[in-house]
Amino acid sequence: MASLQPPIDNPFQTLRELRTGLLRLHKALLESERITYEQQHGRIQSQGQFFQLVIGDDWFSWLRAFSQFIVKIDEATSAKEPITVDEANQLIEKAQSLLHADESGDEHEQRYYQAIQRDPDIAFMHAETLSIVKSKS
Repeated sequence: MASLQPPIDNPFQTLRELRTGLLRLHKALLESERITYEQQHGRIQSQGQFFQLVIGDDWFSWLRAFSQFIVKIDEATSAKEPITVDEANQLIEKAQSLLHADESGDEHEQRYYQAIQRDPDIAFMHAETLSIVKSKS
């Protein structure tokens, strides 16, 4: 007999979906920033050089918040002691501020806004990922 009850809201499933969306978005942002960086500074010669720039150059510093947040989700979901529903919900809420783009905001918000404006794929991924967060709110 099929249940007529609505599905239980599962923040752990939302976190998995959010992580997947953030990974896709982060990859697209890295590539977009690489292209913009190369337009101003010349070609990046290797993946190793690109990696060093991503972890050490100020140009890419605003993207580290995405990297760190993805790691935070990974740590929370793979910990020996499972996270609580409240902790999962707090991570989902924090994602909303990470995904905030603002032309006149702080550096992260401004750079994110610029990336969304220059690349329709990023705008689409942003909207998709934000919809995961907002479906939980």
